[in-house]
Amino acid sequence: MRTHLSSLAALSLTFAAFASPAPAKEGKQAASALLLPAGDLKWNDVPDFPGLQTAALEGNPAKGAAHFLIKFKDGFAAPLHHHSSDHFVTVVSGTLSLTVDGKETKLPAGSFFLFKGKKPHITKCEPGADCVISVDVRRKWDVVPEGAKPAAKK
Repeated sequence: MRTHLSSLAALSLTFAAFASPAPAKEGKQAASALLLPAGDLKWNDVPDFPGLQTAALEGNPAKGAAHFLIKFKDGFAAPLHHHSSDHFVTVVSGTLSLTVDGKETKLPAGSFFLFKGKKPHITKCEPGADCVISVDVRRKWDVVPEGAKPAAKK
């Protein structure tokens, strides 16, 4: 269990390494459209988590509101954890399995879920196909292992 908790803690830190896609238009004025074909996505491996990748679409999840993709290798599993920010998620591909309040629900592509108020859950990607989810957060993204003690203040 300690290995899973320390791995989740490391995962939380690695989201700071998100790379933003090339902006649709440079300059002071924000782009009113961003068209990003799948082949142009900039997938980044998450250190210490083989088979987990992220791609920032808009914003920087390590700093605040953002929209990004997470790709899980089939069979990937994350133990009980929560996220500080409310988040709204669409399953793009594969079948994601979420265990919430002891009940497992399988969500195939096209499914939607949201978590508010730091809801603890277990996340798994069902074997057979990679899972990709589209995540929308309104604040900084993190991964907080359940049962982890807060870091001591210095």
